Amino acid sequence: MELDDAYANAAHIPNAQAYLSAFVEQAEDWRAQLGAFAQLGVAYGDTPRQAFDFFSPPGESKGTMIFIHGGYWRSLDGSSFSHLAAGALAHGWAVAMPSYDLCPDVTIADITRQIALAVRGVADKTSGPISITGHSAGGHLAARMLDRDLIPETVGRRLKSVVPISALSDLRPLLHTSMNDDFRMDEQAAIDESPIMMTNRYAVPVTVWVGADERPAFLDQARWLSDAWNAGLVIAPGKHHFDVIDPLTDPESDLVRRLVT
Repeated sequence: MELDDAYANAAHIPNAQAYLSAFVEQAEDWRAQLGAFAQLGVAYGDTPRQAFDFFSPPGESKGTMIFIHGGYWRSLDGSSFSHLAAGALAHGWAVAMPSYDLCPDVTIADITRQIALAVRGVADKTSGPISITGHSAGGHLAARMLDRDLIPETVGRRLKSVVPISALSDLRPLLHTSMNDDFRMDEQAAIDESPIMMTNRYAVPVTVWVGADERPAFLDQARWLSDAWNAGLVIAPGKHHFDVIDPLTDPESDLVRRLVT
């Protein structure tokens, strides 16, 4: 399809598979280190993938960060990214990492509703402020969680910050990719699931985050969301689509501070 290459990430990142393998290894090591501070597979829905991993800091948490994984709504799960909890945990915040069912078994709209259910489940389990971030397809889902029609007011009042990272904010271009064979979107479905079209959203501070070395299409997507929402935009120097999330491991990073301070 005409836009397949525009939205292909791995094909334009040297040793891309090594990044994905490293994520899994680092995540496994991190979970092992946390021991009893890691609760794995907390169910929030009816299918096996509708569960989140929950990481607690020592003592009472100051808040909860939710990280939503990417994979173009078609692959991966939250367990590949456990190590990204390190930065928030160091600030005394708990971290929840939900997984979700994947296309083509479900639609993107179905996934959005699942993540909204996960956010409510995390809120029921915790107290204090909640910040939400996510990467790529997860960035799309993080942005969608500001929709007042998805998230009840009791939870919406607790939202502190939302940082969509490398987010897909306008899904209409994806209609012109072969991935839509799995998404099964038509024009209206793409509009309904595009964050740039959201108007009934919670007034929560938003920072749109993207790597300077990402594909031009992802830089466009970030700018579109920043413009549509009048939100801050950070274009991280020297970062591509896979390493743009690395600062979540660093408690001193600007990315972490925007979420937990």
